[in-house]
Amino acid sequence: MSEYLSDKEQWEQIRTWIRENALSVLVAVALVVAGFQGWRWWQGRQDARGIAASAAYTRMIEALEKGDRTQAFTRLGELERAFPGSPYADQGKMLAARVYVEGNELDKAVHELETVATGSRDHELALVARLRLARVEIAQGKPDAALATLNAVEPGAFAPRYAEVRGDIFYAKGDKAAALEEYRSALGGAEGDTALLNLKIADLSADAPAAAPGAAHTTAAPAPAATVTVTK
Repeated sequence: MSEYLSDKEQWEQIRTWIRENALSVLVAVALVVAGFQGWRWWQGRQDARGIAASAAYTRMIEALEKGDRTQAFTRLGELERAFPGSPYADQGKMLAARVYVEGNELDKAVHELETVATGSRDHELALVARLRLARVEIAQGKPDAALATLNAVEPGAFAPRYAEVRGDIFYAKGDKAAALEEYRSALGGAEGDTALLNLKIADLSADAPAAAPGAAHTTAAPAPAATVTVTK
């Protein structure tokens, strides 16, 4: 009906509405502004923390490049305390695990990798940590533990890599047929350089019998010496 009201009457209606609703409108506007400012503050803080965490991780790398393990692990401790749960802290643990493996301190490497595998917020990084953890457990002479490590999760896009490491586990257990089966499965979905995987398959294809369908891979035998690889 407003089209039938005079300009004066419409103005009076507007003034009345403003008097009755001004407070709620102002509160709503203030909340929107505060929320936007709060989001910008939080985003800025996250950006600043990310830069600081990256710098701390870089300092750890620089210490290792200089051959100063003590300083590197000190930097890692600072990174973990200041930025717990950050991707850089997880990467620092992965790097520490590599250093421990190179120093044949396998128990310490296991600790770092387990922390990332079970606690990282980055799902893919956690899957990579499990791969490396399984390799270290093979080197420790614990193939069953390595198999449990891999089988505890769904590997998704990492399935070919998990299959190859499972092949290494079965080979360590002396089950060459099962190892060959896993290697072939890995090759079916592998990407990139498959030279080593093909070599493993060729080495076992000549004399390993095919694994019986559904057979349990439980045959135990003295495990050959294992070489730990911590690359993806």
